[in-house]
Amino acid sequence: MKETLISILNILGFLSGSFVLSMVINAFFLKFARSLGIRNKNHLDIRWSSVSKPSLGGISFYISFLIGFIFYAIIFGESDVFQNKALLGFFFSVTLAFFMGLSDDAYDTRPLIKLTVQIACGVILVLTGNGIELFSIDWLDITLTILWVVGMMNSINMLDNMDGITSLTSVFIILTILGISIPFSMTDNVYLFLMITILGCLGGFLFFNWNPSKMFMGDTGSQFLGVFLAFLGIKFLWNANLHLGEVVIFKNLTLVMVTFIVPLTDTIFVTINRISKGQSPMIGGKDHTTHTLSYQGLRDRQIGYVFLFMALASALMAQMMAKYLPPESLMLTLFWLYFIVKLVFFFRLKKTLQEKDNSEAKKELND
Repeated sequence: MKETLISILNILGFLSGSFVLSMVINAFFLKFARSLGIRNKNHLDIRWSSVSKPSLGGISFYISFLIGFIFYAIIFGESDVFQNKALLGFFFSVTLAFFMGLSDDAYDTRPLIKLTVQIACGVILVLTGNGIELFSIDWLDITLTILWVVGMMNSINMLDNMDGITSLTSVFIILTILGISIPFSMTDNVYLFLMITILGCLGGFLFFNWNPSKMFMGDTGSQFLGVFLAFLGIKFLWNANLHLGEVVIFKNLTLVMVTFIVPLTDTIFVTINRISKGQSPMIGGKDHTTHTLSYQGLRDRQIGYVFLFMALASALMAQMMAKYLPPESLMLTLFWLYFIVKLVFFFRLKKTLQEKDNSEAKKELND
């Protein structure tokens, strides 16, 4: 009983400590920022917000992560965390992503350099034993790992186009992974406390990022979160229960899809739309799932609530799937059907908007 109480206090300590630290750091930057991290100065044509705001929220993510990492080693006397190859690979990968994002916020890094660094983040994870192990073919697992890391870094970055959306989505992804993968009895698990730390940090940041926002997370935050979430997905979803054999592969893939359904839906939606128009998916624009809802008349805060509901629904579905559906269950296909229906829904909304615009254009010509 005493050990359980101490464990709960430790978790609450990391959670509340990172929340307060995030509030303090972001409040400090918000007060003293003048031009550093200001977005929309020269990109009002592709940014949703028409107001210039500092994109410094991501700095609090990394500082909280760093302090949480050190505090864990001190509190639990785990000096060997600095000799853990897999953990260090995770640490250096998110660190590289953070500094690349910081550089991009400050200097608008060239896309090729950005992509190279993103690939390097994936390679670091592979070399330190943090890669996807879904198949028995090494090159296939390595390729899939790099594609997953690069894809998630860009997906989280693309989703960060409206107040609070990426922050909320990341919170529910972490909560989902906590709920299905790490029992709270594992109080000596460093990944548990790092997730708790980032949860508290995101909570503190949401105070400034919820509509109407005072600041953005910027590429500094989205690139950090991209690697952070990609790693958690690999460790606790992609590679979960692989000792049970090939039968779990489809369930793992489904679990990944449901847990990350919000950023995956947005990325696929945007990518298909832009490629169909002969445009690069890497170029920013106001054609995301969030924007589509806005064009239908929803306000930014209402859109935030819609995505809150979608993220909560995904978290509950992932919990149900992980705990109650066996790997061979045919019901797993229903989750893929849900994913397809969700995509079709957004494409249908977009088509309705296009038809409405064409109708209004014809009416103006006739008048």
